[in-house]
Amino acid sequence: MTDPRSEPSGANRQAQADVAPAAVQHLWAPWRYGYIAGDDNGIDGCPFCVLPQRGEEHDRESLILHRAEHAFVIFNAYPYNPGHLMVVPFAHVGQLADLDPETSAEVWELGRRCVAMLRERTFCEGINLGMNLGKAGGAGISDHLHLHVVPRWSADTNFISTVGATRVLPVALEELYEHLSGAL
Repeated sequence: MTDPRSEPSGANRQAQADVAPAAVQHLWAPWRYGYIAGDDNGIDGCPFCVLPQRGEEHDRESLILHRAEHAFVIFNAYPYNPGHLMVVPFAHVGQLADLDPETSAEVWELGRRCVAMLRERTFCEGINLGMNLGKAGGAGISDHLHLHVVPRWSADTNFISTVGATRVLPVALEELYEHLSGAL
């Protein structure tokens, strides 16, 4: 078998004769357009600084699930999977080595608590936990580090993800917010 990365995309599609454009189904996911279009949702500045500064009374609309002393937990507005959370320090820091020890400990403790909560509340079968540091490391917001906590299910990597390069999110962020609210 040849490495699929070495073949042009057209060759890959031709090798999958039963997956033709006429057979592709369209999924409506309008919340993703803002991310694709580069929409900043009216946020002027770093969203990880601006959103918590709005105040606790705006946490639901800002998707902030929990606040601690040095960090907070927020839903990813453009999630990979339902329940995709991020643990974010309040301090505007881009490198892990630049976090003070108290903030670092709290970020990892909140990550640990998020893992436990997601296992209990979403019945996920696994979890991806990690940081993308720097633009080259895949960070969408490279100057304010954040820990991703992504619940996974065995069936979440199915044909639609592997062939269609698409994710299906079966629950709205607002509904999931209500389900997880208060669990931390």
